[in-house]
Formats: sequence, structure tokens, C-alpha cells
Amino acid sequence: MLGDASDREPPRTSLAGVMCGIAGVLRTAGAIDSGPLARSSQMLTHRGPDDHGFLGWHDGQGVRSGREPAVVAGARLGLAHRRLSILDLTTAGRQPMSSADGTLHLVYNGEIYNFRELRRELQTLGHSFVSSGDTEVLLAAYTEWGLAALDRVIGMFAFAVLDLRARALVLARDHFGIKPLYYQVLEGGFAFASEVGALLELSGQRPVVDPVALYHYLRFGLTDHGPATLVRGVCQLPAAHHLTVPLDTTPSPTPLRFWDPRPDARVELSFNEAASRLRELLLESVGLHLRSDVPVGAALSGGIDSSSIVMLMRHLAGNGLELHTVSYDAEDPELGERRWIEITGHAASARQHLVAAQPQHLVEDLERLMEAQYEPFISTSIYAQYCVFRAAAAAGLKVMLDGQGADELLGGYRHHLAARLVSLLRRGQLAAAARLWRRSRRLPGVADSDLLAWLGFHVLPELLHGAARRLAGRPLVPAWLDAGWLSQCPATVSPLHRSSTPAALGEVLVASLERTSLPMLLRYEDRDSMAFSIESRVPFLTPQLADFMLALPEHYIIDDSGTGKAVLRAAMRGLVPDEVLDRRDKVGFATPEQRWLVELTPWVEQVLSSEAALAIPALSHSGLLQEWHAVATGRRRFDSHIWRCLNLIRWVERCSVRFED
Repeated sequence: MLGDASDREPPRTSLAGVMCGIAGVLRTAGAIDSGPLARSSQMLTHRGPDDHGFLGWHDGQGVRSGREPAVVAGARLGLAHRRLSILDLTTAGRQPMSSADGTLHLVYNGEIYNFRELRRELQTLGHSFVSSGDTEVLLAAYTEWGLAALDRVIGMFAFAVLDLRARALVLARDHFGIKPLYYQVLEGGFAFASEVGALLELSGQRPVVDPVALYHYLRFGLTDHGPATLVRGVCQLPAAHHLTVPLDTTPSPTPLRFWDPRPDARVELSFNEAASRLRELLLESVGLHLRSDVPVGAALSGGIDSSSIVMLMRHLAGNGLELHTVSYDAEDPELGERRWIEITGHAASARQHLVAAQPQHLVEDLERLMEAQYEPFISTSIYAQYCVFRAAAAAGLKVMLDGQGADELLGGYRHHLAARLVSLLRRGQLAAAARLWRRSRRLPGVADSDLLAWLGFHVLPELLHGAARRLAGRPLVPAWLDAGWLSQCPATVSPLHRSSTPAALGEVLVASLERTSLPMLLRYEDRDSMAFSIESRVPFLTPQLADFMLALPEHYIIDDSGTGKAVLRAAMRGLVPDEVLDRRDKVGFATPEQRWLVELTPWVEQVLSSEAALAIPALSHSGLLQEWHAVATGRRRFDSHIWRCLNLIRWVERCSVRFED
């Protein structure tokens, strides 16, 4: 893949990269072969179908750039960019982009929403601009402030800067990890990419399973909960981190954090004042997220979060905006949200697009969906989201806004009720805790057994956790997993991210943001949207909004009746229809997964009995078949672990995944 260095030259590093799909390779000796970089770039065309460019840095011989990968051949460092044109559709926004003095070279994926404000500030400092987009602003900001620029930007981004002043490659990822960035430390080198498949193309390696990540995916449905991925040795740069890779020494990079969401500060505002301030912040954020030179629409689920985004869009843009909303119609009356979708769509005078999904369509589309996601995903709801973005592309939309992140910041999940109970118990407010318990039991979809399970997770010592799960019929190693294999590999057979002390609500919200639900939801959304070359924007996820919401008193988040997002409901009163704001149920973009799999029984049993299934040492084949038959006949409670196993088997088969070197 890489040529040999001359015997007369000292060992040197080599790098390559792609942005909007990013990829790169670094070696301590040798030069770049343009072939893997070109193939990696081609694999990422869906992320940037509108334009592309390459840049090669030849140490001592300067920089060459152009639209052909030949400029990278023989270079020590190569960058490539795949562009999805959203701002400044002219060639002035083309990447890779270089500073006037030739010392900085940037490729990046994402959007800097406050680029106009930053441009004005930078102009007062002497910078001039030839483009009207955000890329040149980001480059100027890095020129002026270095990595301190990360404290000033509002946006979603993954970028790489070749900084010849510092003789380093600098990588950074946005505050919440909305945009992906993977890397791999190789023997004598380093590789990076915005998708795992493109990264493996550069490194020339076949995927080998990380057993710890595999266990947490299969048992708990957790992905993207830390730096590790399902592919051993492939790491994510964590959200709100940057990474510096020196050009002249063997890389041993350490990610460094630049922003840390913590619920330590407190907002001293009345409830009504907090609701008013939240409304102001949301109006400001949605206004920034509406900046685009192409059509903008919204993903509308019918819940409070997406309905708030849609109504804020209409409020800000007025009647001049042709507002398109795209929604998934579950059809199942227990899961469908069509009533709420139509209420919000009508109130917003939106042009509504409803899409449905059927089990046979899932099988037909599974190859394309798996190609988009690459790593296995936790449930068939990801397919419903995939269908939404496909419909958005058919409607001519290139940018979509949605409500991702509000559940994590504002106590939107049912298990957050238990954390609120723990907070009250920690403060000795026993009567208030008892009232909250009684009222929470009346909420749709909340059973006593679930409340007890959630509460036990937060308060029981870790030594008792396994025994408690066995008593509840939810053992850490169920019969469909191979206990022998788990005992021989370094898999940690335990739940993740438990605090050493009972967790308060604020701590659990931060865990949801950083480790549990949000990172994987953002990964699924990014891959589903980019599969159709659509940029998905999430206005709830700005550091300003997160800092404000995490500083609110807990009863502003979940009130004494157990109602989550209390302050958001108040903030949106008068904008969002009351029928939506007064909803007490929690659907969560669900598909009728059990019914789908039962209808697909021949396909399910074919996959479970395949050679690929038999070759996976983490699964107990007989135990898995027994589990499937018990679930299919209703003798055992259904959850998505059957789908996770099916998805794993197809991934192993499709990508020739190995379980050991």
C-alpha cells in the first residue's frame, strides 16, 4: 500500500485524508500510494456527491492540489475532500482549502452555523474573505486562535488541519459528536476516516471484532458508548475532543477534551423565567440552523421535540418558507403518531410527506442499509429513519432539521424517572419521592416492574447487580450468549457507566449525552441521512443550550407529576399545538419489530441457521434458536436482542468479519 523509503533518508511519517468523508494514513516511513486514498474517497461519494479535491504535501517540495488523486502520489501527507454543497455553491468554497501563506490546509465535514458572526469579528482583526461560506471562516478562525477557536464555533464538524507551523496534523470533532471521525493507530503509523469502511480501505485490514464492544451491543443494545467500536483497534475521536498527530515522530496520540457538559452550575430563575429564556435560546438556535443556500425541511415524528422545531421554523421564517415535513407512519395503532403529525403539520401549514415501511421492504433494503451504517445497529427503527431520509431526498431536500438531543437534555426517557426519584431520596425528600412514584405509575407505558428495575440499576451496589438481574429474569449472560467464549475473551460482563454512588438526574442526563443514548442515535442519523446526501441538523444540540438546560433545577426538567420536559412544554406554549404539548405517552419512533420478525420467520430462521451464525463464537446457537422460538410464540418477553443477533450475523457475513487474528 505504501512505497518503501529510500535507504539514504531517515524514517518519516506519511498521511492521507478525506473530508465530508474523511480518511487518512500516516506511516513512519515511506510515501503515500494514491490508490487506497482514491478508493477511500470514492467509497465516501454519498457524503459529498457535488465536488471533490485532493491535496498532497511533499516534505521539502511544497503542496500540490487538484481534483485528481495523482497529486498525492509519493507525498508524505494526502488530504481529499468530498463536498456536499450547502453554503456557497461556487468553486470558492472548494476543499481542501489553504491559507494565504501556505502553512495551513483544511478539510472539514459539517456546518459552522455562526460563521457570519465569526466572519465579522475576524474582519475586524484584519482577515479578508473571497468566499461566502463557512469553510474559509473556520480556516481563518484556526489561523487566528488555533484550537481556542473551538470555544467560539457553534456547529457540527469533524475537521483536519495540516498545520505546517506546528508540523502536525490536528483533528477535532464537535461538542456532541454529531459528525463522525474514526482513527486507527497502526504499526508504525496512523489512519483516520469519517466511516469505518473507508478507514479499513486505507489501512488494508479486515475487520476483527472487539469482544467488549460486541458484548455490550448484544446484551444491552449499546453502541458508540466510548472510543471503541465493534472493530478492534478502530476508535472514535470522542465528542468535544481534539487530537494532534506529529508529522515527524511515531504517533501515539491522546485525545484532549475542549468542552465538558457538567450539571454543576445552577440557574437562579423562576420556572416561568427559565421557560422564557429557553424559548429565546431555541429561537436563536433554530435561526442559525436555518442558514442554507439549498432547500431545508424537517423530520417530524409528532412528538414534542420535533414539533417544537417545526413550529419554530415556521415562526422564524414566516409564510415565505415552503416548509416540507417528512414523517414515518407506523400504521400500528399502538405505535403510530399520525394524529400528532397531522396536528403539527396543519398548524405549521407544512407540505407533509408520510412514509410507511413493511417487513418485506426491510429485507429488500437491508444490504443498502447495512452498507450505510456499516456497523450493526440496535433495532429496526433505524430502517424507518432510513425511509424518512429516502423520502426527503425524493422531495428534493438537502437539509433536514429534527429534535434529536432533547430527550437527553430534558429527561424525556422513562428511565429518567428513576434518576429523579434517586435525587429526591438522596436529599431525604421521602414524601416527595413517594408522590412521584405514585404519579409515575399512572403514566402510559410505565409498569411497576420497570420502575423497580430502573431504580435498582441506580441504587444497588455493583456486586448485587448481577444477582438482581437474575432474579428479574434478565441475567448478564443469557442462554443465547456463549458463556465459555465470554470467559476466555476480555469482555467485561457487566452493565456500563454506573456511578459509584446512586446517580442523580443531572448525572444521568450527562451520561445520556456522552455515553449511552445520544452517541449511537447521532451515528444512526448521520449514516441514514448521508446515505441520501442529506445534511441532518439538530438545533437542540448547541453548547449554549446544553449548558443552560443542565443548570436548571431538576423539577424544571421532570416535574412532581413525573412529566418530563416540563420547562420545554412551557417554553413552547402558544407556538406548538396544546394537544401535542399535553401528550403524556412516549412512543419513540418505534416499529412493530416483533410482528415484523414473526412475519419474516422463514428469513429469520434462515439467518439464524446460516454458516455465518454457526461461526460466531459469542452466540450459543442452540440457545439462540430456543430464544427465538420462545419470543416468536409469545412465551418470552420481546426486546430487540433478536434483531441485534440477526444484524450481527449479516454483518459478519457481509464484511468477512473475524473474531480473532
